[in-house]
Amino acid sequence: MTDVIYITGASSGLGRQMAIEFARRGHKLALTARRLENLHRLKTELVAETGVEVWVGQLDVTDAAAVSASIQAAHSHFGRLDKVIANAGVGYSQRVGRLAFELAKATIDTNVTGLMATVDAAVRLFKQQGCGHIVAIGSVAGFRGLPGAAVYSASKAAVTTYMQALRAELHRHPIDVTVLWPGYIDTPINQSARSRPFEISVELGGRLLANLIEARVTSATVPRWPWALVARVLRIVPTGLLARFG
Repeated sequence: MTDVIYITGASSGLGRQMAIEFARRGHKLALTARRLENLHRLKTELVAETGVEVWVGQLDVTDAAAVSASIQAAHSHFGRLDKVIANAGVGYSQRVGRLAFELAKATIDTNVTGLMATVDAAVRLFKQQGCGHIVAIGSVAGFRGLPGAAVYSASKAAVTTYMQALRAELHRHPIDVTVLWPGYIDTPINQSARSRPFEISVELGGRLLANLIEARVTSATVPRWPWALVARVLRIVPTGLLARFG
């Protein structure tokens, strides 16, 4: 079945790769990001390769009114939206007290408030539409506050908690809720990291994400192995040991 899939942060990284993967599977796409020129280039590439219908729109997810208007515009263009993927995010990493606070605030504004604005608008639309699927892209960094990445870890922990509450709220509604926790996938957001254990290519990461989203899983690490085990270990590692790796 062909879906209409709306993705934020689609101009680069995982958002771009998911768009490529979904287009190759025949799905129609509504792609948004701040960098409109990148979206137009991606649209040209996807239409030439796959022939799928692609709508693009410039969007800064920290503007809640713009998020709502964008989702409504995409819905009006296609007549429906089947999936909304809240993917837009930033990844400024530095120790508390060293990271410029405007960057700490920007992380929360984008990764938390921007995601909530996207999900909120999607819920309102899907309740009117009568069905839908909401996907949030979290991170394994949200399983434990990591030294050197306190703000990023906190933002991704917030994503998980928010989506857990949303799933309970929508329990009796025909709206599916998915949260995915990527590990190290080779994208610009983590290429400056000192170490990227168990790193996989962005092509494989996009394929795994698309598989899980199409399967409508409730939640999963990406890839499942070894990150499902690492997630359990992270929660019980003594703080002193964790500090050695910061």
